[in-house]
Amino acid sequence: MGTASAKKFIKNNAGQLTEEAALTTSAGAADADKIPALNASGVLDATIVNAKNASAGAADAGKVVQLDSTGRIDNSMMPVGIGADTAIIPASEALAAGDYVNIWNNAGSFNVRKADATTAGKEAHGFVLAAVSNGANATVYFEGSNTQVTGQAAGNVFLSTTPGLGSATAPTGSGNVVQRIGFATSATAVNFQSQTPVVLA
Repeated sequence: MGTASAKKFIKNNAGQLTEEAALTTSAGAADADKIPALNASGVLDATIVNAKNASAGAADAGKVVQLDSTGRIDNSMMPVGIGADTAIIPASEALAAGDYVNIWNNAGSFNVRKADATTAGKEAHGFVLAAVSNGANATVYFEGSNTQVTGQAAGNVFLSTTPGLGSATAPTGSGNVVQRIGFATSATAVNFQSQTPVVLA
């Protein structure tokens, strides 16, 4: 059964007056015909209105769209071809939110890892907005704003020699990769625009 409210009502149970609590959450079919109550926020709970903030596909047909933790509609709710340009790719190492990432051939499998200006072939192809553990699926963004960065200065952003990060200055060491990856639009956002990398002699 869902979560019971402190508010109760009287019902007729085969001629016997019986107290019963309203529900602030629903456990599904087991709670059929129960009376709902507003939750602590003064609204009907998502379980009562059958709302989802991300879609698992056809199994979620008929459900109500709920905004996600960012106050937006999750990309999984959008029709194919509409929404952010992303791909789901397994991570071959742990990634932090905001990391710039490189897609690579890991023994015949597509994997994503931190982009790194110290190594040719580890240029930035995109970025992640959520932390991902090693082996888990990462949602890689290929364009748009990386809003999981901090301390940005106005101007161009280059791939850093610190794996996964960007820098306001291009690397200068022999063998380093110079790649402009976008420009800062605020202290906490970079408009990602991957450019062709150049390996320094």
